[in-house]
Amino acid sequence: MNLYPMLRPLLFSLEPETAHEVTLKLLNLAHRSGLARLVNSKVMDCPVDVMGLSFKNPVGLAAGMDKNGDYIDALAEIGFGFIELGTITPRPQPGNPKPRLFRLPEYNAVINRMGFNNKGIEHLLAQVARSRSPCIIGINIGKNFDTPIAEASKDYVLGMQKAYPFASYITLNISSPNTQNLRQLQQGDDIKNLLDSLKHVHTQLHQEHGKYVPLVLKIAPDLTDEELLHIAKLLIEFGIDGVIATNTTIARDNIAGHPYASEMGGLSGEPVKVQATSIVRGLAAELNGKVPIIAAGGIMSAEDAQEKIAAGASLVQVYSGLIYSGTELVSQIVSRLKS
Repeated sequence: MNLYPMLRPLLFSLEPETAHEVTLKLLNLAHRSGLARLVNSKVMDCPVDVMGLSFKNPVGLAAGMDKNGDYIDALAEIGFGFIELGTITPRPQPGNPKPRLFRLPEYNAVINRMGFNNKGIEHLLAQVARSRSPCIIGINIGKNFDTPIAEASKDYVLGMQKAYPFASYITLNISSPNTQNLRQLQQGDDIKNLLDSLKHVHTQLHQEHGKYVPLVLKIAPDLTDEELLHIAKLLIEFGIDGVIATNTTIARDNIAGHPYASEMGGLSGEPVKVQATSIVRGLAAELNGKVPIIAAGGIMSAEDAQEKIAAGASLVQVYSGLIYSGTELVSQIVSRLKS
C-alpha cells in the first residue's frame, strides 16, 4: 500500500528541512508501531557481492538522509540493500545558516548547502551500536568546517579510526560543495597525499582489528576529464575498494532561469542525472573492473538505476528520488534490476 501520493502534498507544504525531519519521524513511528510491515512493499532478494560484502540487493540509501544514525532500523525496514550514514565529522557542528535546503519540483530537484550539520561521530557510533538491523552500514566521514584544509587528513584519520570497528565500509567525502575548499582535496597532489596517508592508516586498522573494512571515495560530478583520469589511476594505485559517483553538482545549466538557480549549494535530482552517468561511464572505462562503482545522482526511477548499472556501476544509491517518488522507488528498482 503506497501512502506517499497522499502524504507528499502535505510534506511539500512544509519548509524542506522541516519536511525532512517530519518524514524521518513518521518512518520511525511506522517502524515502532509495526505499521511499516503493512505499508512497505516487499523488496525482492537480488543478492550481489561487491567489495567483499554480500548485499541482499544493490539499492542503497545515499548519505545525507540519516546523518546521525538516528533512524537506522526504520530506514532498513524499507528494504535497502545498504544504508550510508553521515556525512559525520569528528566534532558536532551546526552546519550552515538556514535556509539551506530548497525543493525545485519543476525539475524533480533539490539544492542543499547543509554544511555537514551533525551531532558528531561519537553520537553516530552509539546509534550504530544500538541498532538491531543486520543491514550493511556505510559511514561517510568528512572534516569539520573549522579544520584548515591543510590539516584535513587529521579529521579523516580520526573519523576512520573511530568508525572502523562499527562500519561495513567507510566513505571519504571530499566532494561536498558546502564546506569551504573541500573539493580541492580531489585535485593534483592533494588527493594523492590524502589517499597515501589514509591508506597507511587503513592498513594499520586492518591489522589491529583483524577484519577488513572497505574504503570508498565519493567524488563530484563536476570533474574534468583530466581530473577523472587522475583519480581513477590513484584509486587503483592505492587499492581503494570502491568509488561513489557522484555527489551533488555546482552546475546550474539545467535549471537556468529558476528562482533558486542562484542559491549556493549542491544540486541533486533529475538535473544531475546525465552528468553523473557520464562520470560513471568514464570511470568504468578507466577502472576496467578493478574498482567497483557505486552510482548516485539523478536516480529518480527504476529505468534510471538500470541505466547506471549499464554504464558500469555495481551498486546504486538513492536520495532525491525518494523525496519525489517515495519509498516505493526501492522495490521498483530492485524488481527492474532482477528482471
